[in-house]
Parts: sequence; C-alpha cells; structure tokens
Amino acid sequence: LHENVAAADEVPRPRPSSLHSAGGTVLLVDDEGAVRGPAADKLRALGLEVLEAKDGAEALRVLASARPDLLVTDVGLPNGMNGRQVAEAVREHAPGLPVLFITGYPATALPPGMEVIDKPFKLDLLAHRVLAILRAGRQIDPALKL
Repeated sequence: LHENVAAADEVPRPRPSSLHSAGGTVLLVDDEGAVRGPAADKLRALGLEVLEAKDGAEALRVLASARPDLLVTDVGLPNGMNGRQVAEAVREHAPGLPVLFITGYPATALPPGMEVIDKPFKLDLLAHRVLAILRAGRQIDPALKL
C-alpha cells in the first residue's frame, strides 16, 4: 500500500508552459461556476494564469492585487454590476486592457470594437480567441499553439 503512495508522489509534474512565463494572465468573471470552472481549466491547460471572480465586486478585489493581460467577462452578472460596468471599472485601473465579453444574449449592445463570444460556446473557441487577443497584445509567444 505504501509503495503505491510513493509511486504516485514520483509522477512527474508537467512543466509550466512558456505562456505562463510570458505573462499571460486572464481575469475571468462569470457567476456560473459551470461556465467559469471549465473555461478556467481550459485556459490553465494552455499555461495561462487565470484569476477567477463570480461578480463585479470580486473582480475589483482581484484587481487590487493583480494586473491581468485580458479581461474575459460575462455580460449578465449579479450583485449590482453587469459585465459592461465591470469592463469600464477595470479599464480605469488598467487603461487599454483588452476585453472579451461572453454572453447568452446575442442582441446585447456592447461598445464598438469589443470582442464577443455567444453562450453556449466551445472551450476551444474560447481558447483560440483568448490566444489571438493575447498575441495581438504581444503578451505571449506567437509561435505557441493550442
């Protein structure tokens, strides 16, 4: 029995990706754990650092001690701040921060030039869009692939 435990401890851990060391940090805001959890896991699997928040107030608390390279936020959030308001507040702290909205309401009016993914979405689509935005901001190595 103890031999099995020792063997499990010796399993090599994956090396951190060069994406992580390149400063790829995403602030992911979604009140639905069933969306936020798998999305965060997918982005972490790419080597990105993912900071999670379930609403706008939590996102602002995270921002007090972190500087993400990208904000990914649901448009419809509870507790007084919607995704647009979160984006505006975040951009006060980090002007020019790229924003990717995710929404279950495709007709939602958003500021011009904002990136949007409609729910439900495939995790690979989210990953491709996040990498494209980070590449455009030169936060990650352009040679890296999914």
